[in-house]
Amino acid sequence: MRWHREEYIELMTFGNTDRPMFVELFGLLVGLENEWRSQGASDDEIALAAFDFDYVDQVGCGGNTGQLGGFTPRVLENTPEYIIKTDYLGRKTKLYKKSATIALPLDYPVKDMDSWLKIKSWFEFKEERIDWDQVEASKKAQAKGALVVASMPGGFDLPRQLMGEEGVCYCYYDQPELMHDILNTISDTAFKVLDRISDKLVIDNLTVHEDMAGKSGPLIGPCQIEEYIKPYYRKIWEMLSSKGTKLFSQDSDGNMNPVIHSFLECGVNIMFPLEPAAGMDMVELRKKYGTKLAFKGGIDKHVLRMDKEAIRKELEYKLQPLMQQGGIAFGLDHRIPNGTPIENYRYYVDTAREILGLPARSKKGCWKPMAF
Repeated sequence: MRWHREEYIELMTFGNTDRPMFVELFGLLVGLENEWRSQGASDDEIALAAFDFDYVDQVGCGGNTGQLGGFTPRVLENTPEYIIKTDYLGRKTKLYKKSATIALPLDYPVKDMDSWLKIKSWFEFKEERIDWDQVEASKKAQAKGALVVASMPGGFDLPRQLMGEEGVCYCYYDQPELMHDILNTISDTAFKVLDRISDKLVIDNLTVHEDMAGKSGPLIGPCQIEEYIKPYYRKIWEMLSSKGTKLFSQDSDGNMNPVIHSFLECGVNIMFPLEPAAGMDMVELRKKYGTKLAFKGGIDKHVLRMDKEAIRKELEYKLQPLMQQGGIAFGLDHRIPNGTPIENYRYYVDTAREILGLPARSKKGCWKPMAF
């Protein structure tokens, strides 16, 4: 079912809504399509249209707050198993075709202030970052019910892309002036782009991608967030929220429990995808944070490879009445994993709809990802 932007905002700010929201955030993992086809799945099931998920149309705000400029990607080696190429940052990357959708960087462009200064201009503000025709088109789409989304580079993720995980973690201690310069640069750019646009268009949802945690926890703690990331987040959020923006969502895999409070202080009010395998339990988080934090995802994708009893048990726990009081778009905690039988996925969808009190799926629905 298509939701109007106002309905979605109402849901995620714990307002009054007529029904729960049931979504699929990301779609199929690489390789699952072939598995499902061999098990007799229809084209509509492969496209997820047969499952009648909820969604809200989204449209970009018309501004580019990330990298502008860079290298032209070039393929260096292409085999049946992998592709090696140089990417937009000049990094050599390797993509394993059968198991991944994101290439693994093999090297990084920033090691010190001098190497950062060589590419800093790619992240500085320029007027051409704003497509005013798109701003007007987004305003029209918003009037028809689309959610206007603005993204900004991650305060951890962008430096990680530039330096690698080890490099960025050392940088906080060994080269703090470099980290401050990177974050001040992207903060200035994001502010100037979104400030101009939000004078003409209400941005509904600010979103940021971080992916800063694994199963054992986040790669940085409250001290680094307080010193480096909070000034960046707060600068953008305070400006946008003063102009009507209601939602600030953060995408990060892994165990974010130790830093949730810190990011709440930064302005974040939605987190996803909440991976249970990494220790993220949205029922316990709801008890702890109440209406301060909304969620998307949270249902353990790995139970889909178990039996139907395990699937029902997971759904009865995650979809219990406490969790149906707003502030949640129920869905899997990331892509549907390989090894998930199509019959189990059908059972998962039908059982979830039953518990949530939703009508049986029409099998003539539409699927749009909700990863924003």
